[in-house]
Amino acid sequence: MFYREAGQYKTSYPSDMAVFPIAQDRIGIGLILAAAFIFIPMVASDFIMSSVMIPFLVFSLAAIGLNILTGYTGLISLGTGAFMGVGAYACYKLTTIFPGVNIIVWIIVSGFFSAFVGIIFGIPSLRIKGFYLAVATLAAQFFLQWCFVRIPWLYNYNASGAIEVGTRTLFGIPIVGPNATPEVRYYVLLCIVVALTWIASNIVHGRIGRSWMAVRDMDIAAELMGIKLLDTKLLAFAVSSFYAGVAGACMMFLWYGGGEASDAFNINQSFNILFMVIIGGLGSLIGSFFGAAFISMLPTVLKFGLPAIGIPLSGATAEHLIHIMVGGLIIFFLIVEPHGLARLWQIGKQKLRMWPFPY
Repeated sequence: MFYREAGQYKTSYPSDMAVFPIAQDRIGIGLILAAAFIFIPMVASDFIMSSVMIPFLVFSLAAIGLNILTGYTGLISLGTGAFMGVGAYACYKLTTIFPGVNIIVWIIVSGFFSAFVGIIFGIPSLRIKGFYLAVATLAAQFFLQWCFVRIPWLYNYNASGAIEVGTRTLFGIPIVGPNATPEVRYYVLLCIVVALTWIASNIVHGRIGRSWMAVRDMDIAAELMGIKLLDTKLLAFAVSSFYAGVAGACMMFLWYGGGEASDAFNINQSFNILFMVIIGGLGSLIGSFFGAAFISMLPTVLKFGLPAIGIPLSGATAEHLIHIMVGGLIIFFLIVEPHGLARLWQIGKQKLRMWPFPY
């Protein structure tokens, strides 16, 4: 009854092509943003901020990047973790060479370094696809991971091989480093994620996004229509790697606060982000958030949530349950609903719009 298009007239082409054409959707997005910026910081503890919300935002950004490449363009990548590492190390070197520039600027700029590397490893996508492209991106993962360990210049010849994050401020407030509070780091990360999600939404709903989807559906027909395959695929690799690089820089500077990045951006990280996209939904930005929320929050719920309500669960048992549940859900969604949780969300919204009539 309350979720209807009746009476909401479109008087222009831009309003008819709006991402959220229904007023209720726009109100819902406003409420979600209000909860993210106001309600969650008011009620969440430092533990929830550091262990739940910040990882969720970081993985959401990385999942959006992979979804642009795999979900919208149809190109498989198993090197997302490595591209995140490129962003982390690029941000570290930039902050070392230019310490006077604000860290947020370098977090964004580091994505361009990752985009450049993504273009290099995306060149084979013109000639190969499917399994062979997955192998090529897997080779990129191992090569870049080797560089993170074997090139001391990347971590400033630190004996431990770790990235050291010093205190950086914005308007006199520490935003990264040991003196930055979880709430401040959450706000900085939230602003970055909201801005980049808005940009990604405009890209995928515009001419570039339609070109990506045409290549995904049938690349030969897309080429016959005048779409340049090399330019389109390399742009998808660049944008995807840019988002992954920014996510990697945010992970190291706004979440971990330093450490051995070579362990944080290994092949397991690439698979985790791929699982987020599969479970959340291919070709859907909101699916990236659903998948990131499920994968990032599940360990915390099992390890801390169940014991808190009186269900004893050891750490080893929780790890086994996580692998079982994630693997089972991947099989379930690939067989039953390939578009993941995002498709279930769309079906629920459509049923609500048609209620009480059958759908």
